[in-house]
Order: sequence, then C-alpha cells, then structure tokens
Amino acid sequence: MLSHKSVFGRYNRFILTLLLIAVFVWSLFSIQWNSDLFHSGGIPTMLQILEGLIQPNLSADVLIKGFESAWITLDYAVAGMSLAIIYALIVGILASGTLTSGRISRITSKIFFRGILGFTRSIHELIWAWLFVAAVGLSPYAAIFALAIPYGGILGRIFADMLNDVRDEPITALRATGASRLQILFYGYLPLIWADMISYTMYRFECAIRSSAIMSFIGLGGLGYQIQLSLADLKYDQVWAYVFFLIALVLLVDIWSNYVRKGLTERKRRNGFSSGWRSSLFAMLLMIGSWAFITVGENAQLFELLSDKNIEYAKKFFGSLIGINDKHPAFLNGGSWVAALKLTLETLEMSIMAIGFATVAAFLTVIPAARNIANGSLASSKRWYNWILYGIVRITYIFSRSVPELVWAMMIIFIFKPGLLPGAIALALHNFGILGKLWAEVIEDMDPRPIRNLATSGASKLQIFFYGILPTVLPRFLTYILYRWEVIMRTTIVVGFVGAGGLGMEFKLAMSYFQYTEITLLLLCYMILVIIADFASESTRKAVK
Repeated sequence: MLSHKSVFGRYNRFILTLLLIAVFVWSLFSIQWNSDLFHSGGIPTMLQILEGLIQPNLSADVLIKGFESAWITLDYAVAGMSLAIIYALIVGILASGTLTSGRISRITSKIFFRGILGFTRSIHELIWAWLFVAAVGLSPYAAIFALAIPYGGILGRIFADMLNDVRDEPITALRATGASRLQILFYGYLPLIWADMISYTMYRFECAIRSSAIMSFIGLGGLGYQIQLSLADLKYDQVWAYVFFLIALVLLVDIWSNYVRKGLTERKRRNGFSSGWRSSLFAMLLMIGSWAFITVGENAQLFELLSDKNIEYAKKFFGSLIGINDKHPAFLNGGSWVAALKLTLETLEMSIMAIGFATVAAFLTVIPAARNIANGSLASSKRWYNWILYGIVRITYIFSRSVPELVWAMMIIFIFKPGLLPGAIALALHNFGILGKLWAEVIEDMDPRPIRNLATSGASKLQIFFYGILPTVLPRFLTYILYRWEVIMRTTIVVGFVGAGGLGMEFKLAMSYFQYTEITLLLLCYMILVIIADFASESTRKAVK
C-alpha cells in the first residue's frame, strides 16, 4: 500500500513536469519563427562549418599552435583551481558553522559566509576576467583570479553543504572525548566527506578547462584565442582543429577524474592507496609546473599588480562603477531600470528555451546511451545494434559538452541573426551532452529486477520505458534539469557577448562605450536573476523529493 507521502510526491512531480513543459512552450513565443532568423548566407556558412569539421586543418603549424595553446589553457585552469580550493576550504568551513559554538554565532556565520560564496559564484568567470583586465590590465593573473573566485564560491558552497550533511553520531562521540572544535573538524568531519570533496573537485576541474578556454574573449591566450582568430578569418578547418584539441584536453581530464573516483570508491582493494598516491603526486607536479610556467615562462609577477599605478587605476575604475563623479548614474535612473528589466526577461526566456531544447534532445537519446541498455542487462534484451547506438550517442555527448557555450555561440552567430535563438541553441548544445550523460548514469544505477519483470510479461519497449524506467528515474531527471537551468542562467550573459541577445549583448555595448554605471546596473539585474533562479530551483527540488 502506497503511503500518503509517496502519492503526494508523485502528484507534485507530475504537476511540476506539466509546469516545466508549459513554461518552455511560453518561452518559444518570444521568437518570431520565420526565414528572417537566418543570415542571407547562413545555410552556405553552415555547410562550410560542417566541411571544416569533416576535414580539419592538421598542418604542422596548426598542431604546434594547438599544443602550445592547450598547455596555456590547462595551465590557467590548474592555477585557478589551486587557488579556488584554498578559498573554498576556508570560506566553506566557516559557512558550514562547524567551528562556531552558540546557535546565534552559527547562524550569523552561515549567513555571512554563505553570502560571500553566493556573491562570488553568481558572477560568471568571464565577467570577473573582464573586471580584472579593466582594472589592472592584461595578465595571466586576470584569468587565474577570474577562475579562482567563482569556482571557489561553487566549491565552497558544496563543501559547506557536505559538512552540514555529516551524521551526528561520530561527531557526538568525538565531543564526548573532550576534543576541540579543530580536532573534531580534522578527525571527525573531514575524513567522512574527503572522498566526496575530491570527487566533486575533479568534476569542477573538468569544467574549469572549458572556462579557461574562453578567457581569450578578453585578450588572454589559450585554445579559445586561436579559435577566435580562426573564426575571424573564416578558417573553419582551423577552428575545428583547435576544438579537437580542447575536446582531447577535456577527455584526458575526464579519464583522470574517473581514475581518481574509482580509486576513492575501491579503497579496500590493494591498489587503492597506491592509485591515490600516484594521483596526488601527479596533481602536485601539475600545480608546480603550472605556477612555474606562469612566473618564469610568462614572466608574470604578482606584486606588479599591486604597483601604485595599478592601484590608482583600479580605484578609478571601481569608483566609476559605483558612480563617483557621475551626476546621473544609470542604476539610479527609473528609465534605465525599465529597459534593463526588459532585457532581464529576455535573458530568462533564453535560459528556459535553452534548457528546454537540451532536455528534449537528451530525452530522445538517453535510452541508447545507457550501458545496461546496450548490454541488455536491464531489460534482458540484446540487439546487435545496441552497442553501435551506444557509441554514437556517447561520442555525441562528449563532443557536445566539451565545446564551451561561447565557442558554440561564436559559430552559430555566423548562421543565425543576432537574437535570443542563437544564444539558446548554443547553450542547449553544450548542456545537452552534460544532461544526457547524467541521465544515462541514473538509468545505469537502476535496480533491473522490476524492468525485467515487465519485459518477461510481454511489455513492449515503449511500455517498459513509460511504465518501468520513466517513473523510477523521473525525480532525478527533474533534479538535473533544474540544476543545469541554474548553470545556464549564469552563462546566458556570456553568449550575449557575441550577439546572442539579452543582458550579455547590452553588457558588451556598455563595455565598448565605457558606460560604467550601466555596467553596474546590468550586473545587478543579472545577480537578481541568478538569485531568483537559485530560489526557484531549490523550492522545486524540494517539491520533487
């Protein structure tokens, strides 16, 4: 007999699914669906881009530049993540409240430090990079700090949640022995969550590789810089060559990440410790090599950023952002707010469209992408073509998620006219691969017995899917949809940089015309949008459970 809670949960999930579909359909009405969506030469350009994909330029010069740029991209990501981990550990522990004693001090600590983490992660890394470059000039440290701040905020928030989710029993036992709060932290909390912390950090490192590649937009080197130059010269065969370098880099990190996670989950095996030791040594050597290249190879000196000239220029820049010496700042003008809020609504529509497109594409491909479907272990049904479909879809997922949203947008904008649709497509292309991979792993973790019972009773494939698989995986599917929507919301401003509409497009114009108070207004709208997305996502996730 079903409990009231389970019936209520299923009812909530059904209502939420209908609501999400309705909101997606509403977002589609923001587009005028006609032939004017394409450039006059959009279709021929698309064919040229596809031709470059099939026949990439693999000349010696391109390969040499590819390896050099790949190292710079990896270098910035490693250095940025090393700082992000330090920041996340310190602020994340403080945000968890584990070091405070009284209830009031714990709540105050949580609110204050979670607020810091929320602020730093709400602004996209490309915006941080632009702010640093505008304040102190072009420097590798602009890219490194731009990666460290938002990724530290994301990691810190997750670390704090992990600490708060630790069971009370082992902590209570340590307190009974008279252990101090620091001892409880180091011998109680951290050992219980250490494996999960490392696992999630490796996942964010893979994301940092993609983020590092798009730092080229503000003049910093790396694979993204070469992609941007090749796109400007309409050399699509070179574009895809550098994109393949980026995909290879992400794949290598993904393989290393899987190796680390496997070692963490198989500690009891004899090689568990040795694999962890090797991974730690490799990570340490990689960090040393990255920082050595920054300080010696690129001759970047941290103390140069603190010179009197840079400090004076930074004061002037940030003073302009808050409206010093501006009699009519945009963020105090009602008309400017109305225009900015209209762009905020467009940005919201773009994000909903993007997650809708990604969801539809993932839904249509996720079944053949699951390993237990391919090998027939889930439904006790083997077909010769299952592994072929599995390989094709999985490669598509890797290809889709390895290319950053900004790179997708740079190519799509050659086909579509500027507006919300190219931005939504670029965001969907990147997130489709991530969503499909996550969903496929949910299906792979299913209990196969109920599905086999349906199959042996004569149920068709559609019946097995709709009555066996879908009801089981739907809660996790909805959770991942909402999670990716949060991420997409933070990224909409980036695709707008290349003419995809919304707040990002206006932000770029304000940057070009040095309208600093306009920039502040747009950042405020962007942060409001992210906060609303966080609140809506968190509320709906609770309804799904």
